[in-house]
Amino acid sequence: MKSMTGFGRAAAPFANHELSVQISSVNRRGLEIAVGLPDEWRALETLIADRVRTLASRGRISVAVAVRAPEGRAEGLPDEAAVGRALDHLSAIAAKRALPFAPDAALLWQITASLRNSRELPPTETAQPALLAIVEEALASFVTMRAREGAALLADLSARVALLRQFFASIAERAPQVTAVYRENLLRRLREAGLTVDLSDERVLKEIALFADRCDITEEITRARSHLDQLDALLRSDAEIGRKSEFILQELGREVNTSGAKANDLTIAKLVIEAKNELERIREQIANVE
Repeated sequence: MKSMTGFGRAAAPFANHELSVQISSVNRRGLEIAVGLPDEWRALETLIADRVRTLASRGRISVAVAVRAPEGRAEGLPDEAAVGRALDHLSAIAAKRALPFAPDAALLWQITASLRNSRELPPTETAQPALLAIVEEALASFVTMRAREGAALLADLSARVALLRQFFASIAERAPQVTAVYRENLLRRLREAGLTVDLSDERVLKEIALFADRCDITEEITRARSHLDQLDALLRSDAEIGRKSEFILQELGREVNTSGAKANDLTIAKLVIEAKNELERIREQIANVE
């Protein structure tokens, strides 16, 4: 089992810069991939997204690629040598045209801003091997975290499925008593009404038989147990869990509701409420599962 939420990061020096890749994901019913790259490397966006698709089937996954200045150098600012070369070039142009040249702070700032905005990165073909290697490292960390969270989700969901089994076992244990309770209540009401009660009266027997047929939830209990077996097997499988489990939970909810409506019994009604609450908790947790 894998969680839909995860995080992974990797970084390495590259071309006098630090190249970092950060991958994060949040819940989504489908798969959405957003890749953020420097404009110079946009051609690699599809390649990275396709690699992510091989490892994830649900969730909104963001891949952010950042290029930072090396340690000890101000982020985004050109070094002193680059500014000096720009000043020398401007000075040469001014001298060639016999123009006065008096650099000031404003000119230095303009040169710095211009050099910062024209950051030179290696071409895509050069950057691709190093970038994809760092993407793989970040993806490995990302997948590990999703698997670790998935293991925690599996433990929680397995415990909740076991609790649902207990609820249905209690409902199944109570169900045969419902008709007997109804029979006693029916006879008591007849006596209280001052009517002579004949236990062999065909009308009384027919009423009890009709009630027993209406409140029989044997089929619902059997189907619910089957759904629980399917859900338990699915949670422990390597298959995609999210969408399939949503269908099974929907069917379980139908069996729970039908059992409560047909049984017409206070004890079973209380068990049904507890089962429905647990189903909702499972549904909320399943929303985090890929």
